[in-house]
Amino acid sequence: MSNTQNNKPLIEVKNLKKYFDINTGMFRTRALKAVDDVSFDIMKGETLGLVGESGCGKTTVGRTLLHLYKPTSGEIIYDGKPIKTKADVNVCRKKATLVFQDPYSSLNPRMTVSDIIAEPLDIHKMYNTKEERRERVLELMARVGLNSEHASRYAHEFSGGQRQRIGIARSLAINPDFIVCDEPVSALDVSIQAQVINMFGELQEQLGLTYLFIAHDLLVVRHISNRIAVMYLGKMVELTDADTIYNRPLHPYSKALMSAVPMPDPNIARANQRIPLTGDIPSPLNAPSGCPFRTRCAHACERCSEETPAFREIEKGHFVACHRVEELN
Repeated sequence: MSNTQNNKPLIEVKNLKKYFDINTGMFRTRALKAVDDVSFDIMKGETLGLVGESGCGKTTVGRTLLHLYKPTSGEIIYDGKPIKTKADVNVCRKKATLVFQDPYSSLNPRMTVSDIIAEPLDIHKMYNTKEERRERVLELMARVGLNSEHASRYAHEFSGGQRQRIGIARSLAINPDFIVCDEPVSALDVSIQAQVINMFGELQEQLGLTYLFIAHDLLVVRHISNRIAVMYLGKMVELTDADTIYNRPLHPYSKALMSAVPMPDPNIARANQRIPLTGDIPSPLNAPSGCPFRTRCAHACERCSEETPAFREIEKGHFVACHRVEELN
């Protein structure tokens, strides 16, 4: 976990929305609000963790940042420059990249490891000779802990952890400043997860990388993140530094999430009151009016159904979207 450098944001996201048109039959469509009015910054050299239940829009945020999905509205500013035109997107793609969730489906089975890792170099024409390309591939493999004799093999010959290392080496090929890590360890065994997480930390130290780290596992996120954002049903409900969100979450949904984190100390675990969530997550196609969490919140009042809470700074650096946050904490 690196210290943020000179406190300048590398990524600024303002009122980002990403809606998908879903066909509901009879030539009718409805907007699925996958990401609905989300704003945040990521500082240079920092890791921002993004957590929430499945289907809350975490992956869509990451992919929209890289313009793999075109934003419906809102602004994405990369290193002080808004990304608007196709040329801006192309410049951004030489500096920002993605590590996919599933190392089994994200690697082409017909390509050798060498060709998989060199693919970004080929696309951006980042070498002059074949020898230069080969040297760069071997350098990248060494950086992620793979041997040079692995270069001529195919992805199916490797374990899940090794495949994810191949994916990480590929993402490093263009010398990126920013990497979106989309649940990069969720498909791996727990024993391998720690190795890959530690490698992300070492690469950040060595190369000055900035991460958006998307994950389900709250302990993994705490280990690697400087700050953590919590999403629910397309909206951001809380954002603060990693220790604060574990020790003193303010939003009712964050409290429920944190109460479910397993504690290694049995005494703390016994004292820790689990906060159960009632009901199911509503469909993003039929999101509740007002606060998206109100249908499962024990503290919901009339105002919660009428008015969407603003995502506001409650304390320095601690943002929460809840009408009753002051009276409940």
